[in-house]
Order: sequence, then C-alpha cells, then structure tokens
Amino acid sequence: MAFTINPIKFGTDGWRGIIAADFTFERVCHLAPLAAQVLADNYGSNLDSRLIIVGYDRRFMAEDFASLAAEAIVKAGFDVLLSDGYAPTPAFSWAAKAQNALGAIVMTASHNPANYLGLKVKGFFGGSVSPEITQQIEARLSQPPAQASARGHLSLFDPWASYCSRLRSQVNITPIRDAIASGRLQVFADVMHGAAAGGLERLLECPITELHSNRDPLFGGQPPEPLPRYLSDLLATVKAAPGDGLKVGLVFDGDSDRIAAVDGKGNFLSSQILIPILIDHLVEKKGLSGEVIKTVSGSDLIPRLAKAYHLPLFETPIGYKYIADRMLTSQVLIGGEESGGIGYGTHIPERDALLSALYVLEAVVESGVDLSERYTQLQEKVGFTSAYDRIDLPLASMEVRTKLLTRLETDLPQKIAGQSVVDCLTLDGYKFRLEDNSWLLIRFSGTEPILRLYCEASNLDRVHDTLNWAKEWANSI
Repeated sequence: MAFTINPIKFGTDGWRGIIAADFTFERVCHLAPLAAQVLADNYGSNLDSRLIIVGYDRRFMAEDFASLAAEAIVKAGFDVLLSDGYAPTPAFSWAAKAQNALGAIVMTASHNPANYLGLKVKGFFGGSVSPEITQQIEARLSQPPAQASARGHLSLFDPWASYCSRLRSQVNITPIRDAIASGRLQVFADVMHGAAAGGLERLLECPITELHSNRDPLFGGQPPEPLPRYLSDLLATVKAAPGDGLKVGLVFDGDSDRIAAVDGKGNFLSSQILIPILIDHLVEKKGLSGEVIKTVSGSDLIPRLAKAYHLPLFETPIGYKYIADRMLTSQVLIGGEESGGIGYGTHIPERDALLSALYVLEAVVESGVDLSERYTQLQEKVGFTSAYDRIDLPLASMEVRTKLLTRLETDLPQKIAGQSVVDCLTLDGYKFRLEDNSWLLIRFSGTEPILRLYCEASNLDRVHDTLNWAKEWANSI
C-alpha cells in the first residue's frame, strides 16, 4: 500500500499523521525544538523560564518519540522535564502551568485510529496554544532549528502526583469513596487502553471496575473514541452488574481529554447529556457561577439551563481551542463540546476527562439519583425535551466535498425533511433551524472527504428522518 506523505499541518488540536509515513523520528526531531522556540518567543518575555514539559500517552512508540523530542529540545538550549511514564494530556497541560514552564509538547493522537500519532503544543497557561502560534511553528518548518551555545538540562518527572492533587482539590472525594465502600455506588470505567488507565483509582484511592486497562497499541482494533459502537463491553458490563445501588460507567478517550458516560441501565450518555448535569451540579451543589460556553453543535438544553440559572452564555465554532481562548479572557463556569471535551473555569483552560468524571461521580452521590433520571429532571425543569444524534458521512473524494460546499454557498435548502428552514447560522458550517425548532448542522472535515451531520429534534425518529434527508441530499450531488 502506498502512502502520500502529507505536510506538517496543525489542526484543531495539534498535528497528527500516520506513523512512519507522516509521523517520523526525523520530522519530530525537527519540529519539537522549533515549537519550543516559538513558545519562548511568544511567552518568554513574561516568564523567567526556559523550561519545556514533554509527555506522551500509550500509543505505539510514543515514549520513544517523546524521548527523541526531549533530546532535540535540550540541544536547542532549553531545559526539559520529560515524563517518566504515560499520563493524560491534561496532566501535561497542568504541569506546564504548575512548573512555570513555557509550555508542553505532548505525543498523542487522542482518539484517532491506532496507526496515527501526533504532537500537541500547550502554552504556559495550561491549555492549547492559539492558531496564531501554530501558524508561526508551521512558518518556520523550512528553517533549521537555531543552534544553542549550550545544552539545556534534561530531567525526568512524575506527572501524576501534582495532577491528582490538583483534581482532588476541586472535588469532595470522601463521599464518593464512602459510597463505593458501602456498596451504594458501583463505578465502571472503560479507559480504552489509553492514558486514563489507573487514573480514577489513583484519584479515589479505592478500587473500581476498570475495562481495557492493558496497553494495546492497536486499541482492540478500533479507535479509542468514546462512541457507543466501540463500547459494547462497558454497556453490557454495567447492564449486567448486580445490586440495586447507583451504577455509573465512565468512558475516556486515548489521551483522557474526552469523556462519555453510561447510566445505571447501560445506556450511553454523551456530553450533550453530561454538560447540563454538570452545570446544575456546579451551580446548585457547589455554589459556583460564571459564563457557560457551548459550541454551535451543543444541545439547546444548555442555553435554556443557563438562562434558568441566570448565567451568561457564549457560543463558539466547533473545536475546544475556541472554548479555551474564551476561558483565558472571561470568568467561566464550564465550557464543553458535543464530542466529549469539557473544561472548567476553576481549573485550567483545557478539557479534562478525569476531572469531569470526578464531578459526575460527585453529582450522582450528592443527588442520589441515576444520571438519566437527573437529566430527565433537568429537562422538566426548563420544559424542554429533545433527542440528538450525529453521523460522519464519507464522501467519494475531495471534489465531491467541493461540489457540496458550492451548492450550500449558492443554493441553500428552503425545506429539510418536510420542515421549512427559518434560519441558517454559518458560524461553523451551516446550521439550519427548522420550523419545529429542531436543527441540522452540516460541516465538512478540513482535511478529509467527510461530511459531518448533527441533529437535535423533539424525538429520535425525527432526528433520524432529518439525518437521512441530509445523507440523501449529499449523495444526490
């Protein structure tokens, strides 16, 4: 099989490529010190630091790429703290802030298939750098790294200790641990062979039921992404678990920055359901306030709940980097995206699945009700009930993608699945608001011939009717 070697191009959160084709030792050793220098050029004047954090997840040879990157950065005159083992990406984001570093460089491809690896760049503030920063890195790729007059210093560090301490400070751990010990709460976690492995037990300091804990660079033959089609083991395990107490399943992607959950009956719960529950918990139980940030694909329940709690709302394009940028300039309660990334204004401007998991467990213990029951209560509270689904539709080629985009730019649909279009928002893609107050969002992948279709409506049948219409529309062109 022949591979096209793609240029180094940063996407919504880092650069990713196929191992040994795009993602090579040579390229990483060239890129890493350039990224460190850009961090220094942008942040160095405000920090008395030449320190870079280097970390990695559990992907194939991730530790080897991290070690070579660290050595290249040291040769460029920077000090490096290199992780002594795998850890969640948010742990390295936290380390950048806690260690007063210029930033962090993390070897991870997050939820992508097993043949991918990637490199994320984090800033001193503990979150992803802006597109302006990654554009500066790309602009320097044709240049050799600057030669330093003296090497920096390389040290190993444990990223888990400070990270766990920080997360425990955000949550009341004791009632969660007591509920588990008494049998009132059963906790199940599918870590998908990724970097969250062992994380909840470290944080709670008590045993839970963890699935797919072993390191498997092939991820069991499927991407480490928290979607129902990859979670049959967890869904069945939770459903079959004996006992009448509360049961919670938690799902973590490959580098533990995305989360999903499973209710006590074994039903999958996306962040479209978790975010409203977390808003309610943070306001009602923890007494917090601040702006709620949602992406354009977020559920309509989120703004309704924000209004009920008199919280300001801000909407962004899809991509956590937009939420993170807002978190740097506003007092934020929570920011979340439908794909599972959720972050908090009391922490760092970074999505963090383990912190979200702790908040979910805290919410369940304090409310004493199942997650789905709590979600239903919130729907009743604001008088809004809906269903949601999303599909990614492969296209025959990038040429087909261009044709579809041209059609949307020149001939917007006036009716969708029998419903008149009353509004079209183009903040990110094309979001059609229909006369029954349902919506359909059509977006294109920036790098692949894939059409992303999102829909929220009053019931699941209506959602599927709308998504089927969108598929037929796309395939007709």
